[in-house]
Amino acid sequence: MNSPTNPGPDPALPPEPIGSDSGSNTAASPSAAAPNGQAPAAEDGSSTTWLGVFLTTATTVFLAELGDKTQLAALLLSAESGRPVVVFVGASLALICSSLVGVLLGRWLSTVMAPEQLERAAGVLMVALGLWLGRQAVLNLAPLHLLQPGLAGLVR
Repeated sequence: MNSPTNPGPDPALPPEPIGSDSGSNTAASPSAAAPNGQAPAAEDGSSTTWLGVFLTTATTVFLAELGDKTQLAALLLSAESGRPVVVFVGASLALICSSLVGVLLGRWLSTVMAPEQLERAAGVLMVALGLWLGRQAVLNLAPLHLLQPGLAGLVR
């Protein structure tokens, strides 16, 4: 509704560009505030705000790295060198670089594949890597005489 104090946009004037500093509440991006003042959620219900994406990423990576080979390597390097600050900086830079590779690859793959295909491919890759690592562990830990005679030739 237009009022005498706020007559609304003048049809004779061109529309303001999105993102201008006019004080209007036009959506400048998908993560802009919704009419109710809250950030809109993605179609799948997940949060797409900067803070939501940041917290989800930080939590996921933190939990995934707990007890990981990288953390154990940093622990050992810190104990052996006696220079925990240098080890922390080196490990942090390495994690940043490896994360950058993942982010750039993910960004490129998102332009080539649908999100459902990307999720399915990542799941298949994770299961395949798990099976392969499990096979390697069994073959390296099991004594050769416990393996069937036909399999003993495949080891090493």
